Formats: sequence, C-alpha cells, structure tokens
Amino acid sequence: MSGRLVGVGTGPGDPDLLTVKAVRAIESADVVAAFAKRGRVSNARTTIAHLLRPDQVEEALDYPVTTEIDRHHPDYQSQTSAFYDEGAARLARHLDSGRTVAVLSEGDPLFYGSYMHLHVRLAPRYPTEVIPGITAMSGCWSMAGLPLVQGDDVLSVLPGTLEEAELATRLAGTDGAVIMKVGRNLPKIRSALARAGKLADAVYVERGTMASGRSLRLSDKPDDEAPYFALILVPGWSTRP
Repeated sequence: MSGRLVGVGTGPGDPDLLTVKAVRAIESADVVAAFAKRGRVSNARTTIAHLLRPDQVEEALDYPVTTEIDRHHPDYQSQTSAFYDEGAARLARHLDSGRTVAVLSEGDPLFYGSYMHLHVRLAPRYPTEVIPGITAMSGCWSMAGLPLVQGDDVLSVLPGTLEEAELATRLAGTDGAVIMKVGRNLPKIRSALARAGKLADAVYVERGTMASGRSLRLSDKPDDEAPYFALILVPGWSTRP
C-alpha cells in the first residue's frame, strides 16, 4: 500500500499566513521534507517549525548548486537534474512504505517552486495533493499597500534572470509587473526599468511579510544589494486617483 505525497505551500514567510489546510497537512504528515541551500536552514521549515512533532521524520533536500554556476551551463543542468532524481527516490522509499510525505514549498508549490520538480517525478505513481500557498508577490504588495492592477490592466510576472533587453521589452509591453529572482540581478533590473520608462514607479520589497521586511521606491534605494527574498513591483492602474 503506497503512501501519499502532499505539496504544501508555506506562504511568504509569516507563520500567521499559513492556511488551515497547510497546518493540518504538516501536523498529520509522517515525513516532512524541505529544500534549502547547502549549509543553510530551510526558510520554509523555519516558517512551520512550531508545527513539527518529535516523532516526524525530516528529509533535508539541500541543493548541490544555486548561484555558483550559471543556470544555462551543462554542469548546472546535470547536477540539479540528478539532485531532483535522488530526492524523488528518497521520498519514494517513504511512500512505498505507506507514509504520508509533506514537501514544504515557500509561497505556492506550483509557482516557481522547487516542489514541482518532485511532483512531475512522483505524482504519476502515487496519490498526490497540492495545497496552495499565499505567493510572495501577494504578500509583498499587501505589505507595501500597493494596488497593482485593476480593470483591463495586464500583469506580467518576470524573472530577473532574463537578459536586460528582453526584460525591458516585456516591461514596456505590460501595465503592471512583478519581477522575481532579484538578488544579484538588481543592477540589470534597474537598468531595464529605466529603459522601459518605469523606474520611477517601481517599488522594491525585501523579505515581505517577515519581521525584517521593508519596502521603498526602487529609485530611493541607494545600493544594488538585494537578498534572495526580494522582488520588484511595478503598479499599473494608470488612472488611479
């Protein structure tokens, strides 16, 4: 008898923003798995640490590489693919033993989430449920109190890893935008926003909903330093009062 796989969205970082369903899934799981950069504590696990039981098995899924190698390099692709294969195999052993495995995912599991790499490997073989979570962008625009789009506005969600020219083109062709994956890409993002004529309206949000969170106009930010948990919001609603 196989177990059950549950992808659990843990939200943007504030433990109070966990859904009731996510809390129940974590509390009832036999195994809790969490992604983290090697040598670091999982942020998703930190968010839900108060829910863990002493008898639960924990599986740490530590990335072999993050930013050390360019994401387009063959070595990056091969190492990350092998990592997800190995992680799926580890969790499959628990599932084959009839255990319920909850895989934690920051934000929403199927929105830029690492969980999806396990999902495509395991969901065809085991009973699976995905519990949505509040996304980072939703948490950030709520913390900043920034209405983003309304009416017929078009919203684009863009990774900051795009080339500057493409990023500028996409920014120029949308009303509102969310730029994810900021980090070391901030100088390039700032330049692309300027080229698209949208730098003045852009808002930088760092660690949205977390205790150390802050937001400010990107044009007022004096440096190009940004942590992993940072994004840029570009509001639409050009006719707002």
